[in-house]
Amino acid sequence: LQHYFIQSNLSRMSSSDFYLRYYVGHKGKFGHEFLEFEFRPDGKLRYANNSNYKNDTMIRKECNVNLPVLQELSRIIEEAEIMYEDDKMWPAPDRIGRQELEIVHKNQHICFNTSKIGSLVDVNSSKDPDGLRAFYYLVQDLKCFVFSLIGLHFKIKPI
Repeated sequence: LQHYFIQSNLSRMSSSDFYLRYYVGHKGKFGHEFLEFEFRPDGKLRYANNSNYKNDTMIRKECNVNLPVLQELSRIIEEAEIMYEDDKMWPAPDRIGRQELEIVHKNQHICFNTSKIGSLVDVNSSKDPDGLRAFYYLVQDLKCFVFSLIGLHFKIKPI
């Protein structure tokens, strides 16, 4: 019964309600290296990490998350107030790399493109430090959230 309740609530979420995709990567000495994840409206979390360093292989993971996880993700986005930002004054993607964040949330659709951010020094020296800071901290929160979910879901030796 609980499974049915979660599935029926997820199916009521239309594609205009929620979607999130994040990408960071570059093409360099070891080829195309990137980290990408997405949350789909049906609750599917997709994760990919490609590092060719020392002939490493691509890591791909998929799992389903329930409604409370999507609600927490929604809360994180709302608290970050990222939907009010604009990336036109942010550093453009360059040879160092690029970041992309696409969010569909509560009938709003927004896409951000910027260069890789090395540290808060890069943020503070940008033309829009407040907006880029909101993006920087949101990305940190999202990565932490996703790494926790993937780590918990695919733990080899469960507690």
